[in-house]
Amino acid sequence: MVTLKQLDETLTDRAVPGTTAPLPDRRATARGMAWFATVVMVLDTVLILCAGLLAAVSRFGEPTTYIAGGWRGSNLSGVPYSAVVVMVAVVWIAVLAVRGGYSGRTFGSGADEYKLVLSASVLTAGLIAIVCYLAKIELSRGFLGFAFPIGAVLLVAGRFSARKVLHRLRARDRLVHRVLLVGMPAGVAELLEVMRREPKMGFSVVGACLPRLSKDPGDEVADEGLPIYGYLDDVRSAVERSGADTVVVSALPGRSSRLLRRLSWSLEGLGVDLVVVPSLTDVAGPRIHHRPVAGLPLLHVEEPEFTGARRIVKNIFDRVGAGLITIVAAPVMLAIALAIKCDDGGPVILRQTRVGVHGNEFTCFKFRSMVVDAEQRLAELRAANEHDGVLFKIRNDPRITRVGRVIRKLSLDEVPQLFNVLRGEMSLVGPRPPLPAEVDAYAEDVRRRLLVRPGITGLWQVSGRSNLSWDDSVRLDLYYVENWSLSADLVILAKTVGAVLSRNGAY
Repeated sequence: MVTLKQLDETLTDRAVPGTTAPLPDRRATARGMAWFATVVMVLDTVLILCAGLLAAVSRFGEPTTYIAGGWRGSNLSGVPYSAVVVMVAVVWIAVLAVRGGYSGRTFGSGADEYKLVLSASVLTAGLIAIVCYLAKIELSRGFLGFAFPIGAVLLVAGRFSARKVLHRLRARDRLVHRVLLVGMPAGVAELLEVMRREPKMGFSVVGACLPRLSKDPGDEVADEGLPIYGYLDDVRSAVERSGADTVVVSALPGRSSRLLRRLSWSLEGLGVDLVVVPSLTDVAGPRIHHRPVAGLPLLHVEEPEFTGARRIVKNIFDRVGAGLITIVAAPVMLAIALAIKCDDGGPVILRQTRVGVHGNEFTCFKFRSMVVDAEQRLAELRAANEHDGVLFKIRNDPRITRVGRVIRKLSLDEVPQLFNVLRGEMSLVGPRPPLPAEVDAYAEDVRRRLLVRPGITGLWQVSGRSNLSWDDSVRLDLYYVENWSLSADLVILAKTVGAVLSRNGAY
């Protein structure tokens, strides 16, 4: 542990001295994001126009004379539908802009960006329908019925493509926010780890400021090699010296509200963003409600929902979805079964005991991807385990068969779990189904994974699978348990396709 005196010496030794060397322009990222927002707006406009033109063609047929006013409607006093398409695009873009669709904080923000695009599309459709009703404008319902679904799909696809471009730019250290971390050493170290692990967030940590502590602070920050710019009263100076454009504050000591207020005052006029990390983490927005009381910004946190109508809807969605996928995947399943049988003549289906919701055990079905005596050979391979925690994983497991290596790479060995979903033992999306031996080694908080049905896919599947550490996989599963929703399930299912095709962490 580092004593207070040692911390003072560390700050003195590691503090970045004043320098006359030119610092990065802290407004460069803001200008870059403004440029990126303009490009996305142009892209959205083009996609909306394309959707409108496709809708007009689908509704009225290919125009014979576009310039002369194809799709001309008598109920619109001769206004061609080509002009209607433009007017719809203007309203649609305006609604997106008002809803924050072109804010730099929106881009790359998980599923929220896609939700915003879809909600803005629904709002635009509603506004146009209301205006047409009140003004008695007989706009073609078939045109609107085509235009908005097509446009919403195109906008989501466009945002997905723009996000990939943004990630590539950030990988080249462009459009990246220079971040100064402020707070207790443990909190600063945790934030640093997250930001370094997720470069797609666009945060590049340039240094930290720590509080004047009355007890040993620990050595979490010292081990990270992070430049220390001083104490809390040095934050403004640290921002100017580091060229930071964002200050991220974690837990503060003592009267943290007073410290935070003074910190925000000290940053006025610098043009930097102040971001506060709440003490309550791993709780998603839908469960949090802002409720100001006597000038205090109180956060009301709802309990996670494990029963009720939403669970019934999820159960119906799982079984209907599993049934449809099973029908579509039947030829592939038959081909895999024949390949396994022809490979070594052993059984096609592996039946394993897994632990489901509330700790109830069930028989989990998978295509057999290992030799028949794989369980008997497990003991001799224990020393070669490449995974931490309670999981056992070997990248080049000698027990895997030739067919097994292929189907595991594509995650096709898990397809028979669709029958577990149909039987109500699993869900399409949820935590990974654990073995009984793994559950026996669970810590108390990890057991919260058993409050929901395990899933064929989940956050762990789309976030790296076997490449994740045990702590990361637990963190993702617990986050899902606490914040599940049907919309999140749909996003995870969509991301699963990309995760399977990329084969990242599949072995």
